[in-house]
Amino acid sequence: MSRRFVRRAVRFAAAAAIFIAVMIVALAWLLSAVVGEQVLAAVVPAIAVFIGLVVFSRLIRGVGRAAAPLGDLIEASERVEAGELGVQVAVRGPGEVRSLARAFNAMSARLAESTEDQRRLLADVSHELRTPLSVIRGNVEGMVDGLYAADRHHLEHILTEVDQLERLIEDLRTLSLADAGALALRREPVDLAALARDAVAGFEPQAREAGVTVTVDAADVPTLSLDPRRVRQVFANVLSNALRHTPAGGRIEVVVKSGADAVEVTVRDTGRGMDAEAAAHAFDRFWRSSDSSGAGLGLAIVRDLVEAHGGTVTLESRPGAGTAVRCRFPTHSAGQGGIA
Repeated sequence: MSRRFVRRAVRFAAAAAIFIAVMIVALAWLLSAVVGEQVLAAVVPAIAVFIGLVVFSRLIRGVGRAAAPLGDLIEASERVEAGELGVQVAVRGPGEVRSLARAFNAMSARLAESTEDQRRLLADVSHELRTPLSVIRGNVEGMVDGLYAADRHHLEHILTEVDQLERLIEDLRTLSLADAGALALRREPVDLAALARDAVAGFEPQAREAGVTVTVDAADVPTLSLDPRRVRQVFANVLSNALRHTPAGGRIEVVVKSGADAVEVTVRDTGRGMDAEAAAHAFDRFWRSSDSSGAGLGLAIVRDLVEAHGGTVTLESRPGAGTAVRCRFPTHSAGQGGIA
C-alpha cells in the first residue's frame, strides 16, 4: 500500500506540474494573440499568482483531509506504545489513509488478543504446576516431620505427581515447538493400523480398571511417512481423554480405514458427550469443562501434531451420545521418509 501511495502521489504531482505549465503556456499564447505582448507582460504575473493561489488552496485542502486521520493514527500509536492495547481509530480520509487505519485497527486488536492469551496461558500454567508441587511438598514435609512413613505407598504417591509434572512440561514443550514452527518430525514408513493396535493394547490395563471396553477395527491401510513417536502421542491423548469421560460399562472403539486421499483414524466413545459450547472449545488450550480433571492440553496437542503431518482433526459430540474424534493423515506422502 505504501509503494502504491507514493507512486500515486508522484504521478499526481507530475500531472499537476504539467497541467499548470500547459495552462500558463496556453494562456500566454492566447493573450499574446489577443492583447499583444506589451499588455501580456503586465497581465502574466497576475495570472501566475492566481493560478498559484488556486493550486495552493487545493493542496491545503488535500493535506487537511489527510492530516486529521494521520494525527489520530499517531496519537493511537503513542497510546499503544504506552501500553494501552486494543486502541481503535476512526476510518476516514483519503483511500490510502483509510486502508492504513483499517490495518492499524486489525493489528491493535490482534496485539491485545495475543497479550490476553499470554496472560491467561501464564495463569493456567502456574495453576497446573502448583497442584502437583503442593502435593509433593506436603508429602515430603510430612516425611521429614515424621508424620508420614517413607514407605512405598507415600513414595508412589510422590512419583505419580512427578509423572504428572513431567507430562505437563512435555506437553508445554510440544505446544511451544508447534507455535514456533520448530516441531521436527522424524518421519519413517509407518503402518498406522499396527500402531493403533499397539496403542490400544497399552491402554487395556487402564481400561479394565475403569470397567471400559476398548476395541480396535484396523483394516489394511497404505504405509505412510509419519513420526511414530508423535503419532503414538496422538493416540495416547485421544484414548486418555476418552477413558476419562467414559463411565464404567462404556465402550471405546478405534477405527482405522483408508479413504480416497487419507487414512482416517476415528476414536469413538459412549461417554456423556459434550454440548455445543464445549465441543466448539475442545481444541482450545487449557479449556476444560467444569467436571474435567485434565489440564486441557490433550486435544490441543492432538490438533497440532496431526496438522504438523499435513492432516486435519475434527470432533463430533452431543450430550448423552458420546464423542468421536476423527484424525485424517494424508496419503500423498506415503512411502516418504526422513526428517521434516
